[in-house]
Amino acid sequence: MKEATKVIHEGQPVDLTTNAIMPPVYFTSTYYQNGVGNHKGFDYSRGGHPNRQHLETALSSLEKGRYGLVFASGCAATTAVLGSLSPGDHVLSSDTVYGGTYALFTQLFTRWGLTFSFFKSTDSVSDIRRKITAKTKLIWIETPANPTLQVFSLPDCLAAKGKRKIKIVVDNTFATPILQRPLTQGADVVVHSSTKYIGGHSDLIGGALVCNDKKLYEAYHFYLKSTGAIPGPMDCYLAHRGLKTLAIRMQAHCDNAEYLVEELKKYPKISQVYYPGFDTKGLAENHMSRAGGVISIELKRGCDSDQFFKRLKLFRLAESLGGVESLISLPYAMSHVRMPVSIRKRLGVTSRLIRLSVGIEDKHDLRDDLNTALKGL
Repeated sequence: MKEATKVIHEGQPVDLTTNAIMPPVYFTSTYYQNGVGNHKGFDYSRGGHPNRQHLETALSSLEKGRYGLVFASGCAATTAVLGSLSPGDHVLSSDTVYGGTYALFTQLFTRWGLTFSFFKSTDSVSDIRRKITAKTKLIWIETPANPTLQVFSLPDCLAAKGKRKIKIVVDNTFATPILQRPLTQGADVVVHSSTKYIGGHSDLIGGALVCNDKKLYEAYHFYLKSTGAIPGPMDCYLAHRGLKTLAIRMQAHCDNAEYLVEELKKYPKISQVYYPGFDTKGLAENHMSRAGGVISIELKRGCDSDQFFKRLKLFRLAESLGGVESLISLPYAMSHVRMPVSIRKRLGVTSRLIRLSVGIEDKHDLRDDLNTALKGL
């Protein structure tokens, strides 16, 4: 099946009790057993739940993976990956990542004995290889990167690690499995914040992991069950419902973003526009079909971002991204505030960098909204 069909039908069994097209939401913590260990696949909802299973099946199919796990948040999914490592292990990461990921790396897991180093999107294979140590167990890539939208090369990371037993994890939140499927290109694990495009309606918090290795899956499942970082049944239901329209929504997000990018280039108050579509070589290397629905812009010095935000009517100032509605944020003071100021500035996450999550409204209305706000600066 093609992606637009998979998102509708995978992980959606017919309810055999009533023949309902939509599986019910199972509000239960435990399950009746006919005898000790004699049950219908579920015994306690921390270990497994029907709505979780439906969502995991759908996500793993869409990512072309064998195993899927869903979590209470994207940070919980990230924590499971890192929590499967041991003190003394080294993680090599792309330097531009979500602020919450950076905080987990440098403020939490360093206390647990892990070490971290970072590489740039412009680093060559040999540059990346030089940063790999005998203790490197994981290479983490966020591509496209939040919020400056660099494309990090998965093929370069694969070439750099060579035959070493290093796992490669790709945060695929911005691209989604509609635009990019890292497991088919050689990655070991895919991470999602399903809060974003997968849910798609700004009404849930969730995370996910997908992989092909049974041992990895068992390690992550053990971590999930043991820590209890599970999503509730309603969040799973909402994420699965959102997944059904992911293919068609991503078309609309991309169409609108591509249109707005060309419009934003024209404004004299904008010094730079960032969009993954400008890096056609990088997109091709990662087999990314389109560039996504997020744009970042840098205002010229002297422009007041607060006044810009206040003049907007459709783009709402808020955390998060990937919903049907258009959102705008200042990563420097919002999503990346837990990064040290020196790191933010080095990565280009300045007080003038603004991130736009382009929704699926009419593109001309979005253009007019930005036009009115920018002309007032």
